[in-house]
Amino acid sequence: MGKRVLIVDDAAFMRMMIKDILTKNGYTVVGEAENGTVAIEKYKELKPDLVTMDITMPEMDGIIAVKEIKAVDPAACIIMCSAMGQQAMVIDAIQAGAKDFIVKPFQPERVIEAVSKALV
Repeated sequence: MGKRVLIVDDAAFMRMMIKDILTKNGYTVVGEAENGTVAIEKYKELKPDLVTMDITMPEMDGIIAVKEIKAVDPAACIIMCSAMGQQAMVIDAIQAGAKDFIVKPFQPERVIEAVSKALV
């Protein structure tokens, strides 16, 4: 069984794209969440090896969710996903504890590179 991943994005098609890229490369997607609030609950429940976290979501954005997950588990491994032109948010995310970020639209090679680097 591959490393266990939790995918967090408010867009179902984005979760599907990431899931497809990861499963084709030997990762196991253990859960999905559509916002930061659900992400924190699922993280506590599933204890994944890695989280892919969208930044802009309803209810709770990805940066707050990263801080909350890091408070629960300082060793949490999180990669942010952002649309183009959100550099300031990406910096906030890294400062909040994210290991890396990938930019939408996703390039499969970049997703796998970020995930494998983060899990070292």
